[in-house]
Amino acid sequence: MSSRLSTRLSRLLNMVPYFLANPGISAAEAAAELGVDTKQLMGDLNQLWMCGLPGYGPGDLIDLSFSEESIEVTFSAGIDRPLRLTSIEATALLVALRSIADLPGMVDPTAARSAIAKIESAISGETAPRGEPEVPVEAPAVTTVRSALADARALRLVYYSASRDVVSERVVDPIRIVLVDNNSYLQAWCRQAEGVRLFRFDRIEEATELDEPARPPSHATDESAGLDLFSDDPAVALARLRIRGDYGWVLDQYPMHPVVVHPDGDVEATMRFATLDWIARLLLGFGSGVTVLGPPELVNAVRDRSAAALAVYEDLGDLGYDRSAIEEVGPA
Repeated sequence: MSSRLSTRLSRLLNMVPYFLANPGISAAEAAAELGVDTKQLMGDLNQLWMCGLPGYGPGDLIDLSFSEESIEVTFSAGIDRPLRLTSIEATALLVALRSIADLPGMVDPTAARSAIAKIESAISGETAPRGEPEVPVEAPAVTTVRSALADARALRLVYYSASRDVVSERVVDPIRIVLVDNNSYLQAWCRQAEGVRLFRFDRIEEATELDEPARPPSHATDESAGLDLFSDDPAVALARLRIRGDYGWVLDQYPMHPVVVHPDGDVEATMRFATLDWIARLLLGFGSGVTVLGPPELVNAVRDRSAAALAVYEDLGDLGYDRSAIEEVGPA
């Protein structure tokens, strides 16, 4: 109860400077920005109308002109500046801003760096930021995606798919930007796949904003829609793997689905893949930590590549290299 009252008090104290900075704003717009519904906002305004300076006569109370169409402060009673952040609040805000400022697509990097500089100056007691904040250069494709999302426009993307090891071009209807496992993604309705897909920002090679509105289906805009990065498409080949117990980190780093856990700690898992060449290269990099159980063509591909690598080592040994030292390193 006390926490709810404290939250409302903070909101009330900030509302006067907010409405002074946004004269004539509608109740719906203000409620959305303040994180409440319209009914709660109108209740806050009615309460705020009875607040003011000691004395509490008509000339001491905050005066407002408000309806659902327009809200305006006619007398602020001196409450015309936002609340100051506490040191804990400022530190938490700085940590949050720094954590997202360098993630492509999450925020406007110029605005984020400017906010960081202002907060740092306020904490240090300086009246102005120390020089211009260093702003990271945003990739043109990222800027285009953010612009299309803000304008509710469709996009044409040139995108590299790591799971399929291919570059493709597709038209999408942007929905939102999401953060998954410290990577930022565009969540969008893919017209070619006719489904919700996530496009990692650092894999978008080109983006073009189209002169047509984005029209994702209503069911695709649900908050939980499309957050599975690797859909279980039966049309895509399935690898069966046995992962050694001390290689459990592989399950966290790659789109694998555990199936069986053995008493010795080994885990059998599956993983979808589009090209044999790509998956074979990936699995060889794990050395003896991952064993391929199927399908047969993948088993043969990994075995052939391993044999070819060992043959190269044999040739290096014939040239005078220390073969035992090479084998300790293992295949790259």
